Amino acid sequence: MTTRREIAAMIDHTLLKPEATGEQVAALIAQGVELGTFSVCVSPNQLPVEVPEGLRVATVCGFPSGAHATAVKAAEAADSVAKGADEVDMVVNLRQVKEHDWDAVEADVRAVKEAVGAALLKVIIESAALTDEEIVAVCQASERACADYVKTSTGFHPAGGASVHAVRLMRETVGERLGVKASGGIRTAQDALAMVEAGASRLGVSASVAILDGLED
Repeated sequence: MTTRREIAAMIDHTLLKPEATGEQVAALIAQGVELGTFSVCVSPNQLPVEVPEGLRVATVCGFPSGAHATAVKAAEAADSVAKGADEVDMVVNLRQVKEHDWDAVEADVRAVKEAVGAALLKVIIESAALTDEEIVAVCQASERACADYVKTSTGFHPAGGASVHAVRLMRETVGERLGVKASGGIRTAQDALAMVEAGASRLGVSASVAILDGLED
């Protein structure tokens, strides 16, 4: 049985509401420390933030639509890293995915990876809006572009968030070479455990307290 501590250490404790205030972000950070989460994930306009040693800072790029020009995504990502982000979660260009222009998808991801340098890059593929074949192909393109993780969802797309099926397919595609982050609609301990069982190595959640309250140390 996966423990509360182990799940906490996989969580990106997330606050991406556009109306979030600095005070709410400070509370998120304090809560992340208390819960023992791996990181806090905030919007780029919140950076820089003060965090204690050991708590990483993640942010998003091209969020939530992914429909930004590649140069804009790269500039946004570079600015976030310059302001202290350790990790960047970028949204793919879904038009390119739906048109099956895999070279363009790869180029988009590669440009952002080059922009973030040593920072960790996660690629949000919006799996609920994709076919299985598209999930596999966008994961493969992300790997070719040297991404560090593939991630299911923004949590903002009307098609929905993470699913066990998508996480399992993503893990089967990237093996142990990349991380897999499940995000979007994970609200209970049972949800979190199911995602980990399917192959998730990181969880993006805002309901961290409720999830961890359902687990034992």
